[in-house]
Amino acid sequence: MKKLLFTLGATLFATVALFAQEKEQPKQIIAVKGQCEMCKKRIEKAALDVKGVRSVDWSVADQQLTVYLNPKKTTGKEVQEAIAKAGHDTAEIKASEEAYNGLHSCCKYQR
Repeated sequence: MKKLLFTLGATLFATVALFAQEKEQPKQIIAVKGQCEMCKKRIEKAALDVKGVRSVDWSVADQQLTVYLNPKKTTGKEVQEAIAKAGHDTAEIKASEEAYNGLHSCCKYQR
């Protein structure tokens, strides 16, 4: 009887642990260049427009974007591609000259 209760308890614990892991949203930190609050809005909007991104926060001071995403729907690389299209260089992807030149003058960072 003890063995049966132990087995049922272990199975229940494993099921709860698996459910909790599925609820967690992987967190990624991505370096993104920018200058100001206008950049913040543009960077965060570009990231949030990627399907599977749950929430974002870009820090002007740290030049880092914190992203929570669903790994079944998107990747950090897809988020970086979207940000680069908006004109901002990321750790892995550089914005095109055309996208960068389209930024407002106060948003142009040192490349």
